[in-house]
Amino acid sequence: MAKPVRFSPLFWSVISKGSSLYVLDETLLPGKLFYIRVNDYLQSCRAIKEMKTRAVGQVLLVFYTFLLVIRRNKKRKNLMPVLRKVAEALVATRPTVAFRYLTDMVLGWAWQEPETLERNILGFLEQLKAKRIAQAKEASKLFKNGDTVLTHCNVSGLMPLIASFASAAGKRLDFIVTETRPYLQGARLTAWELAREGYGVTVIADNTVAQVMHEGKIDAVIVGADHLAKNGDIANKIGTFQIALLAKHFKVPFYVLCPPPAQAATGKDITLEVRPPEELLEFRGERLAPRKAQGYYPAFDVTPARLITRHIHLEVSA
Repeated sequence: MAKPVRFSPLFWSVISKGSSLYVLDETLLPGKLFYIRVNDYLQSCRAIKEMKTRAVGQVLLVFYTFLLVIRRNKKRKNLMPVLRKVAEALVATRPTVAFRYLTDMVLGWAWQEPETLERNILGFLEQLKAKRIAQAKEASKLFKNGDTVLTHCNVSGLMPLIASFASAAGKRLDFIVTETRPYLQGARLTAWELAREGYGVTVIADNTVAQVMHEGKIDAVIVGADHLAKNGDIANKIGTFQIALLAKHFKVPFYVLCPPPAQAATGKDITLEVRPPEELLEFRGERLAPRKAQGYYPAFDVTPARLITRHIHLEVSA
């Protein structure tokens, strides 16, 4: 019997309540389901920079932050200077994510009355929710009954939703999830949300992908993307590119759950974020490497379109 569709807490990880936002702290999962209270745009920026929220969560936080600012500044005759200040702060948080695209969307609506601007943002968020569900449903059609699907990092609640839609169509899927170092989003987030819904999930080290493909244990790969260039190249969590190369070598289909295309013409035009080396050299405050060792941690890499079997697009309109 097919499971009823349920949403992971990661699917919609920002809640607007009263004069505050509540943001799911992804760094505490799976041990603790805890929401950070956010009262202003600077706290939103901090939550994004510190990876408290990521993937779709940070996109949601951008729009909800604008709502917060608009509601607190309704008496201002001209909101644009405030909104531009907020936009620049959000854009500066993480360079690889297409925040400029998102903030320009809101600024393009900002000539309207505050109430109309609010309705536009809320309408966009409702559209985003519906389109994410449709994206998961479309992705579920790509797999056969009994397939084992490899995924890397975390796509904010879409993986259990894909499994749910597949189950409703009479298809059982199992998942192999990379640890996704150094933040372990695969082991902590994706494995957690799949296991809590009862789907088969196996965690592997990031450097095990070639071996499990060689053993014939992978039927398909599906990953997300933080940035889609106009030519189909994507930027996603570091390690995605090498998985795509392996999938090509072993003739395993490689699917990508994409956001709308942003400003970049090709992958070469995407600025790749380099995170602080301490995030690689330490884990939860404990030093893993010798003090004299240096670290290099690009958070993303670029996978060229030629390695992608199919883009599953998120069709949203401004």
